[in-house]
This record gives sequence, structure tokens and C-alpha cells, in this order.
Amino acid sequence: MSNIYESAANTLGLFNSPCLAKVELRVTCKGISDRDALSKPDPCVLIKMQSHGQWLEVDRTEVIRSSISPTFSKVFTVDFYFEEVQRLRYELYDISSNHNGIKEADFLGAMECTLGQIVSQRKLTKPLLKQGSTVSKSFIMVTAEELTGNDDYVELSFSARKLDDKDFFSKSDPFLEIFRMNDDDTLQLVHRTETVMNNLNPVWKTFKTSLNSLCSGDHDRPLKVAIDFTASNGDPHNSCSLHYIHPYQPNEYLKALVAVGEICQDYDSDKMFPAFGFGAQIPPDFKCYCVCVFFQHVYGCAGIQGVVEAYQTCLPKLQLYGPTNIAPIIQKVASSASQEMHTKEAMQYFILLILTDGVITDMADTREAIVQASHLPMSIIIVGVGSADFSDMQMLDGDDGILRSPKGEPCLRDIVQFVPFRNFKHGSPAELAKTVLAEVPNQVVDYYNNKGIKPKVPSEFESSRTFAP
Repeated sequence: MSNIYESAANTLGLFNSPCLAKVELRVTCKGISDRDALSKPDPCVLIKMQSHGQWLEVDRTEVIRSSISPTFSKVFTVDFYFEEVQRLRYELYDISSNHNGIKEADFLGAMECTLGQIVSQRKLTKPLLKQGSTVSKSFIMVTAEELTGNDDYVELSFSARKLDDKDFFSKSDPFLEIFRMNDDDTLQLVHRTETVMNNLNPVWKTFKTSLNSLCSGDHDRPLKVAIDFTASNGDPHNSCSLHYIHPYQPNEYLKALVAVGEICQDYDSDKMFPAFGFGAQIPPDFKCYCVCVFFQHVYGCAGIQGVVEAYQTCLPKLQLYGPTNIAPIIQKVASSASQEMHTKEAMQYFILLILTDGVITDMADTREAIVQASHLPMSIIIVGVGSADFSDMQMLDGDDGILRSPKGEPCLRDIVQFVPFRNFKHGSPAELAKTVLAEVPNQVVDYYNNKGIKPKVPSEFESSRTFAP
């Protein structure tokens, strides 16, 4: 139990009867509205207790930066008196990074309840009330867990080595989260460390936690440890993000897209390009040419400039997320290419351009998708953007050997070309385009030779359609 709570409870006379149990309270908020259109709130929750008609703060959570659905690591330990009505009030504030004072913070809402309500329901969810008791769209969830008689504590120290570098102009800023597995197989946050800035070999501060919080006294209860880098590309509004839209300087995604796309578009008859995205969360009412996650596509991007405009339009409306799975993209384009294969004519050849900032997280599925696509009229160009370690991506490029599926099936032909953009960062766009497109002509010829299909005469030819993410 925190010292501030003991002081408040003694002041308010809350220890008049024997304590029935000690209870741990954890707080989560959902759907906090943005008061500032240019940034997300920095939420913090205060817990107050009532006695003799007055509210007194007994504790508060940490401040979580830029979050509309925070899960706080701070645990409130309180004494539960069954025979008494213990009124609680939770107040949510947006605390600016310039200060931690509540007086200057923005009030976002409050929720009042009794400790008995939380204990009896184990998990209490209620909407937050704004000034004037108007109901907001934000919710607060408080979970309660009764502590056992075990008062033991453990002291834990964590460090990491050779973490992936997710930032552009500096190193990653990692922090560590520890979760325990509940009886219903859900995960519960136990502890969140401090953030170690600009460090790929962080050593986090030693911390203490009770065995009750860590594992409910069960030494065999499994734990999960997760290192969070935030969304790997970074906030598009931040100049350090790989997706940052500079008013005068294109980012690496745009440079690679334009360099390759401007060459490919000359071989497309209608100049209309489908565009796909992956690794983002989308508002339910969001509509744009570039649609992510669910692979619905629109043949509405006029030329490479149309793809660029779609990218710039949709980016501010998306929340970058993960993981980096590209197998569904390959399968989607392969579906179109398979229809072309059945025509048994040299009508369309598909080029899929994938721009990604990190090592893919579905390598097995991607290998399988590439092996199947090697039978189809398509080539795949992958450009690695940023400073991540792309060594595992080299295996997708058949230059060092034949790529095989997880089942051992080999590629019929080499259809993948992978290059890291950083190798051409200080060169001309033409150098990048020349490298990534160098193998495409032979890939096209190899496919049609294997199928025994002769090229169409110029008057009958219909160009290929190029795909870009």
C-alpha cells in the first residue's frame, strides 16, 4: 500500500474497522478524444477517496505519452472494508510534456463508483463524465484482484543486446513491458520500465514487484516479456519518421516509388495503378484509394503521381501498426496473375513493388507465396527502407541459391529482386531503378519461353499493369 494512501486514509478516518482484504486496482482507458488536433493526449489518472463529503487524492498513475487508449502500469493497493461504503473517484487528465502539474492540465473526464462495485464485479467499465456530467465517448475500466497472504517481493533486472534499429536519424528508444498470463488466458500488464533513449543495448533500472502482482503467488504461472519500439516507422507527423511528409523533400518511400514507378509506367497502357498498404489500423469510416489491412483495391490511381497523392492523402488518417506481413499482398497480386496465365497469351505481365521498413514477420508464408508465384507471369521487387538489418531478406532473392518453400518446393524461376534503399541514398534515382529492374526483362522472357508463348506484335500488345504498395 502506498504511503500517500495510508496518509489519506488516516486523515479521512478509513481505518475505523478491521480490514477485510487488501485489493489491487489497475486502470485502463479507451477512446480518449483528442483535444488537440495536432497531437494525441498524454493521459494520467488520479484516484480520490471520499469521506465526510470531501475528496482527497490518494495516488495517481504514470503519464503515458501520445495515447488514446492507455493501459497504466501503476497499481493501486487499497484496504477493502465490506461493511463500509468506500467511494472512489477517478479523474483523467491530459498532462503536457512541459509539466506534470494537474492545475495546468486539461480535464478529460471522471468516473465515480464504490470499491464494493469493483470488487464484486472484478472488472468495472463505465463512461467518463465531462464537466457538467455530460457523458463522453471515452471509457475507463478498473480491475480488482484480492491479494493473498503472500507478502514476498522479487527484485528484477533486465537488459538487452543488439536490438533492431527502428529510428531513422537516431537509434531506437526501447522500453520493456512484462505481462502475466491470467486464468482465462488473457494477458495483464505487471510492469513497464522507463524508456532508454537512443540505445540498442539498453540496461533498464532494477525494480521490485510483489509476487501477488507478478504471478498471484503461483511460481509456475507463465510470463511474457515484450520490448516495444512503438510503430517501427514512427509517427508520420514527426520529422524522424520514415513516413514524414516534408514540404520540400520526399521521404525514402516516395523516392523509391517514383524511381521505379516512373520507368514501369511507360510499359502500362492505361496508366491506372492499384495500390495496397499493410501494417496499419484504420478508422471504421475511413475511405481512400490506398486501403490497408483488408486488401480491397481500387483501380483509381492515375499514374505514379496518382499513387503518390493517394499515399500522401491516406497517411495522416492512419495509425501505423504491425506486423510486417507481405504474403497476403503477394497472394493478392498472384490471384490476378493466375487469371492472365489461363489466357495463354502474352497480354499482361505483373510487377509487384513492395516498400517496407523492416524484416518481414511472416517469412514462412512469404516463401510459400513466392514459390507459387514463380509459376505465374509476375515479378516482385522489394525495397528495404530505413536502417534495419535486412540480412534475412536476402534469402528471398534467388541470387545466392534457389529459394524453397517451407515444404521444400523450389522456385520454378527467380522472380524476386531485393535491395536496401540505403545503398542508393546518396546516389541518383536512376541508379536505384537500374538495379531493381535489371533482372525484370530476363524474368519476362524466361516465363514466356517456359510456357512456349510467343510475344504479341506491337499492334496487338497490351502492356502490363504495375502494382505498388
